[in-house]
Amino acid sequence: MDSHPKVQKYEEFVDGRLKPDLVRALAERDKVFEQQKVFSDLRRNIENLEKNSVTSLQTLVNLGSEVYMQAEVPDTQHIFVDVGLGFHVEFTWSEALNFITKREEKLARQIEDYTQLIASIKAQIKLLCEGIRELLELPAERTVPERVF
Repeated sequence: MDSHPKVQKYEEFVDGRLKPDLVRALAERDKVFEQQKVFSDLRRNIENLEKNSVTSLQTLVNLGSEVYMQAEVPDTQHIFVDVGLGFHVEFTWSEALNFITKREEKLARQIEDYTQLIASIKAQIKLLCEGIRELLELPAERTVPERVF
């Protein structure tokens, strides 16, 4: 059976453009989820320091390659937060929590944007696949498998 020229065009668009776009959007959203977790962990740590009135602490610091060194933090009242582009800003606990809240709101919006983009790409793929099936006069895809193994 000869392949319909439109079918080939649709398949090339799905495989060459839409699927790579979908993979990229999913990867970008995952990066934002990771950033969200970092800020969530930082918020929890600051809240624990506040709740327990921790003004100094001893901790282990990872120097790389799983080599640790004991470190003493004489004053926990001021912390340095990575604000992006390699910059760290010194904050008090309340300033840091304020910054984290704003950053979390921004990250939540980014996640929503990526989620909408992902849904849109998936809808385009589904629409084109249905169009391909119609052009090839194939039966519609079943949503429930006939046999479950």
